[in-house]
Amino acid sequence: MEITNVSEYEGIAKQKLPKMVFDYYASGAEDQWTLEENRNAFSRILFRPRILIDVSKIDLATTVLGFKISMPIMIAPTAMQKMAHPEGEYATARAASAAGTIMTLSSWATSSVEEVASTGPGIRFFQLYVYKDRNVVAQLVRRAERAGFKAIALTVDTPRLGRREADIKNRFTLPPFLTLKNFEGLDLGKMDEANDSGLASYVAGQIDRTLSWKVSRLSIQAGAAGIIVSNHGARQLDYVPATIMALEEVVKAAQGRVPVFLDGGVRRGTDVFKALALGASGIFIGRPVLYSLAAEGEAGVRKVLQMLRDEFELTMALSGCRSLSEITRNHIVADWDLPQPLARL
Repeated sequence: MEITNVSEYEGIAKQKLPKMVFDYYASGAEDQWTLEENRNAFSRILFRPRILIDVSKIDLATTVLGFKISMPIMIAPTAMQKMAHPEGEYATARAASAAGTIMTLSSWATSSVEEVASTGPGIRFFQLYVYKDRNVVAQLVRRAERAGFKAIALTVDTPRLGRREADIKNRFTLPPFLTLKNFEGLDLGKMDEANDSGLASYVAGQIDRTLSWKVSRLSIQAGAAGIIVSNHGARQLDYVPATIMALEEVVKAAQGRVPVFLDGGVRRGTDVFKALALGASGIFIGRPVLYSLAAEGEAGVRKVLQMLRDEFELTMALSGCRSLSEITRNHIVADWDLPQPLARL
């Protein structure tokens, strides 16, 4: 079957993966309202295209934290990719590099920062939780830096793991032939409390629940370089807004001091355009990478990035935008822009 859009990979992944693995990747917290809303909210934003504009040349290139990339579409951190495909994070890293974009490696990866670096050149960020033992945090940061990673994506919405009922039903554990590679050799306390398959839940328990703005404020003083608007793939607190709904408020609060990025629910090039029109400097995709990886390995991830790029370029052309700087708030109308009775039509 010819794959014509990103969403088709989900069904293929569901067929190919063990139920426990697919459910781990696919599920959100509790009622999964936010999981659906992350997607649905995009449909409440419509285009106001400009026509009769010369769109014979379209430039998708942009700069993120000083690094030039081919398009404002990047890869979000997703854990344990070798559950999806034996090549796991290696395949994702190569696909991102081939597409000229950024890959963010999860600290809960089944490949280490050193192993991912060994796949060849590429611009890579490293996702990190703050653990109770700051020595562990420092070791992870140093290793990522030595391996050539360019930024730390600090996750701050996870003082505890959200309630993901599919994982409870399936009694999810990391398959015994895999391990969280970045934690091998680190002293995480009483590791005898966790065998390899229980390592993920054990590591999650080491996240520092006391982390607060008293600590985080120091990161801003030290020059935090950007903000990612994310609800953790709707896996933490259910009934929070879709990220695309929260984006504009965050962009306004940032006041141009740092770039703001969006993560959550992006499945079309039109979604990318809508995010940029609302002020995002770029977007990150997570589940589409996992599903395409499960379906076709590196080739699948490459295809997802190419399809989103092509759709985004077409959206720009049909909206009358030749470069990212020409995408403005005036190119869209959202339901919250309308008088409320009209918004319900």
